[in-house]
Formats: sequence, C-alpha cells, structure tokens
Amino acid sequence: MRSAESRHAAAIGDAAALPGPHFGLRSRLVRTLSLLGAVAVGAILIGIAVGSVTVPLPALWQVLTGEGSALHRTLIFELRVPRVLAAFATGGLLAMAGALMQVLLRNPLADPYVLGLAGGAAVGALGAMLLGLGMVAVSGSAFTGALVSTIMVFGLAHGTGSWTPTRLLLTGVVVAAGWGALITFMLVIGPTERIPGMLYWLMGDLSYARSPWAALGTLAIALAVISPLGRSLNVLARGPMQAATLGVAVRPLEWGIYIAASLLTAAAVTTAGTIGFIGLIVPHMLRLMFGADQRLLLPAAALAGGTLLVLADTLARIVIAPEQLPVGVITALLGVPTFLYLLYRSRF
Repeated sequence: MRSAESRHAAAIGDAAALPGPHFGLRSRLVRTLSLLGAVAVGAILIGIAVGSVTVPLPALWQVLTGEGSALHRTLIFELRVPRVLAAFATGGLLAMAGALMQVLLRNPLADPYVLGLAGGAAVGALGAMLLGLGMVAVSGSAFTGALVSTIMVFGLAHGTGSWTPTRLLLTGVVVAAGWGALITFMLVIGPTERIPGMLYWLMGDLSYARSPWAALGTLAIALAVISPLGRSLNVLARGPMQAATLGVAVRPLEWGIYIAASLLTAAAVTTAGTIGFIGLIVPHMLRLMFGADQRLLLPAAALAGGTLLVLADTLARIVIAPEQLPVGVITALLGVPTFLYLLYRSRF
C-alpha cells in the first residue's frame, strides 16, 4: 500500500510530467496560454465596462482610442482600470502561490494561506488601521506582517533539525490560530467607526487598490524567475527521494518554493486583503483540464487566477449596486462548494 505522501504526490504530478522528451509541450503551451490569454482580455474588458454605471461597447472603444466623454474617461482610467488590473494581478499571485504550495506540501488541497501568511498580514494591516494610518501605511504593515509570519513559521518548523511538509503545515496552522486570536482582540477593542473598514479588508476588498503596478510587476518577475524551474518542480512533485535521485537539489528548491509562495501571497494580501480559495481552486482545476506539468501550469495559473478574480470582483460590484460586496464574499461562495466537491473526490 502506498504511503499518504506518495498518494498526495500522485494527485499532483504524473509520469508524463517528468523530465524527458516532450515534443508537443511548446505547441500545447502556446495553444493553452493563447486561449487563457484571450479569455483574460475578455474578462478585463467586461470588468472595465460593467459596473453600477455600464459603459456601452462603442463608448468603451472610443475611450480606449483616446476619444469619448470626459465622464467615461474619468470612470474608466481613474477608477475601473486600476481596480481591474489590481484584481488580475492579485488573482494571478494567489493562483501561482497555490500551485507552488501544492508542490511543496505535495497535497493538491493546499492553499497559499495555509501557513498563516494571511493572519500575519491581517494583524499588521489592522494595527495600522487602529492607529488611524493611511492606506500606504496599511499596505506596508500588511506586507511586513506577512513576512514576519513567514519567518516565524519557517524558523519554528525548522527547529533544531530539518523540516518536513507535515511539520511545516502543522506549524502554519498553529501560527494562524495565534494570529486569529490577535485579530479578534483588535476587532473587539477597535473604535466602532473603524470596524466596517477593518472587516471589509479582512474579507478581501479591492476598492482601496489604487495602483496595480507593484502587484503586476511582482507577478511578471515571479513568472520570469519561477517558470524555468518547472522541470525541477515536476520531479519534486513525485517526492523528494526521486527528485534527489534525478539530481535535483531538493532542500534549496523547497526553501525557494516556500519563500516565493510567501512573497507572492504577501504581495496579494497587501494589494487586496485576504481573498480565499483562488489559490486552491485554480491550480486544481487547471490540473484536471491540462495536466500536471508545472511548465504549463504556472503561467496558466497566473492567467486563470487573474481572470477568475476579475470576474468575481465585477460580480461583487453589480450584485447589490450601487453598494459593493467585498470580493472575498464572492470567492468564498464559489470556493466552499468547490472545495467540498474536490475533498469528496479525493482518494486520500
């Protein structure tokens, strides 16, 4: 009987994903990413056009070509384009982080928030809100909190020896519980007038995402750095012993995955607060549709995750318009039944 770890690995990687001749990879990569890219462009256009005030397609085309009314230009370029691009970048960051965490923990149901990163970011952001600081300070505090959580989990899981995926996961769960207690304490002692903003941030809210460029830049750099490691990630998904046998430096690669996933998650949380389930659903669905080859999965996750969050945020803006829902509510409504279905289908 296979061990639990081998069964987890089998759910993530398959024999076809191992290094070796793969003559159809380039054409499959081009076809898949072209399809996902076209869908992403369509989702971005929908996100720009649709809202409490709908911009007709002819008017949208006029604005994008440098014409159109001043009202539409202000609405699109100053409000919707930054928010839609921030949503796309955040979704891409979370989906890539989820794909990396699932390889690291060799568990297809792993999530980028599983190691307490969101909790650390939330404590930092809520602390800045309690002090009455601006959104720049809130974002900086969220990023700092996520990095502190990363260092704590890594240090405690390593201890005096080496860490394992199980030890890392358990440490993250415990640290996340501690952050949760601090969050509850902050909400209890917080001024009444600041509680709504704090709750919206905790549920994931893109209304304060003024500039998407830092998140988009982080996503682009991550793709450029991590995508070439796809072949090694394929082997690692089969287990550390097999990876070591095939010449992969297992421990440095695992450290790199953990640090990269932490930074991606921290950048996403800093941009839009805590948005759940994107990092769980997107990589898993892409594996079901396109296979487990990380050389294809990682860039596909960036496109698909961004597309999903753009559509979810568009829905959050129109469901009870002119009021807006936190986008985390929409992703949770989509993610909970999907997670339960995936858990039901799991064989481990």
